[in-house]
Amino acid sequence: MNIFADIRGMVLEHLAGLVTAGELPSDISFENVAVEPPRDALHGDMATNAAMVLAKPAKTNPRALAELLVAGLVKDDRILSADVAGPGFINLRLAPGVWNSVVQSILETPDAFGRSDQGAGKRVNVEYVSANPTGPLHVGHTRGAVFGDALASLLAFVGYDVTREYYINDGGAQVDVLARSVYLRYLEAHGQQVAFEDGTYPGDYLIAVGQALKAKVGDAFLDKGEQFWLAEVREFATQAMMDLIRADLKALNVEMDVFYSEKSLYGTGKIEAALDDLKGKGLIYEGVLEPPKGKKPEDWEPREQTLFKSTDHGDDVDRPVMKSDGAWTYFAPDIAYHYDKVQRGYDQLIDVFGADHGGYVKRMKAAVSALSDGKTPLDIKLTQLVKLFKNGEPFKMSKRAGTFVTLRDVVDQVGADVTRFVMLTRKNDAPLDFDFDKVTEQSKDNPVFYVQYAHARVMSVMRKAAEAGIDVSDAALAAADLSINTDVQEQAVMAKLAEFPRLVDIAARNNEPHRVAFYLYDLAAEFHSLQNKGKEDNSLRFLQPDNPATSQSKIALAKAVAVVISAGLGILGVEPAQEL
Repeated sequence: MNIFADIRGMVLEHLAGLVTAGELPSDISFENVAVEPPRDALHGDMATNAAMVLAKPAKTNPRALAELLVAGLVKDDRILSADVAGPGFINLRLAPGVWNSVVQSILETPDAFGRSDQGAGKRVNVEYVSANPTGPLHVGHTRGAVFGDALASLLAFVGYDVTREYYINDGGAQVDVLARSVYLRYLEAHGQQVAFEDGTYPGDYLIAVGQALKAKVGDAFLDKGEQFWLAEVREFATQAMMDLIRADLKALNVEMDVFYSEKSLYGTGKIEAALDDLKGKGLIYEGVLEPPKGKKPEDWEPREQTLFKSTDHGDDVDRPVMKSDGAWTYFAPDIAYHYDKVQRGYDQLIDVFGADHGGYVKRMKAAVSALSDGKTPLDIKLTQLVKLFKNGEPFKMSKRAGTFVTLRDVVDQVGADVTRFVMLTRKNDAPLDFDFDKVTEQSKDNPVFYVQYAHARVMSVMRKAAEAGIDVSDAALAAADLSINTDVQEQAVMAKLAEFPRLVDIAARNNEPHRVAFYLYDLAAEFHSLQNKGKEDNSLRFLQPDNPATSQSKIALAKAVAVVISAGLGILGVEPAQEL
């Protein structure tokens, strides 16, 4: 049940009646008509911009049109009052029974509330994390992993068929560096003294890999040139790192459907096929790029290269796909990878990149646009940096990793649930401060605790009610008389509950799972306010042992809050707390 969609439908029906009556032109579009919460709750329960957006195409005065619309709206039993405000906005107050019907809907079909068919019949691929397989995941990857996973769950919640995908960057020079680093640990395992030169990976996490390599091959690679061992060690080390990364993701409760290897694109004709597709569209040519803007590098010289005409699809400059020496650029396999995604028949593609990949956005969108003939949209979400603090100081780097704070460092400190929720308390493209002390304290300033505490409070009330002999089964609460919940704060809780389907719909359309975290905090605030008000007014207490019927009506409202919090936390990948 989406009451905002229902009321919007009612508004559209009355507008259609005005068309029939000749008050509006027959070809007018209602696409931009919205029904949403008012900016100020004192103005009403909902507001519509109908008269404001239709007045100009209808060549009429917005207030006059608003008055016509209001005259019809007030005849509906769901509308308590409708008032014209300002230049033509319409503020609506809903009958109390409307809010009761929302709560009843939550209790009768708890698994369905907030869900929709927005994505029904559509397939979407969400690619996220995709870290180089050269070490454990760091805190930046953590944010991308949480964001991507929550986004995938959000889209699944509204009906999309979602594929969670990890692109393994195992085709570049970095995996050769990894192999050489593991070889050094292999030598070390044989008792040799080694030195990690600049460019190699000194992290302690490779000690075990070097020992495992020794256990597998013994002394076969000792005193041998890398032409004898590089390929085999590279494969061994990459697999070991991917095992580590999978374990890190599992600790964060992230599970991928697909791990796609970049290496599988080389020597298989897949890169050539993707570029042939672009060539057939007249988008591959031999040319010379202009020098970089600003000061020209001293070593820059014009070179003829194979270029993708990405400017035909919205990019700033054309992009090289093959170097002058015949080697592929980094962009070429990325084109082939996305060509493969397009060929798999997805209706939408989403890539989650770190903020340092901002320069890649336009060229990647151009590639997908060209490869799909503009039919497959690609949305690229950038996740900004995370700054870690503990005891008022920046959190120190991990000795195990060598140069950075790992995902495991964070999860081991505060747990997966806290990590996930906090990572979603800012929009993905805004910097995030992660303070270990604040995210573990039990206060309103800690959003994780505040939301979890609301759910746990409801569970506590229900346990106490059951102990008092009050029937709080699903059937009993769904049948409770909700009409006695008339206090202004009870109504505020109901109104906030009613926003959930609309909020989920907007979050999914904009690929913004942080909106769910924000909503849950606001819902928890309304619930805590109601419970605190009950400490002063006994008639508002959830548990009233001498009056089972009243208790059931109050607890029914509280249970609806718990249902929605649980659903929202489920989208975020967080377990709801069951105990205080």
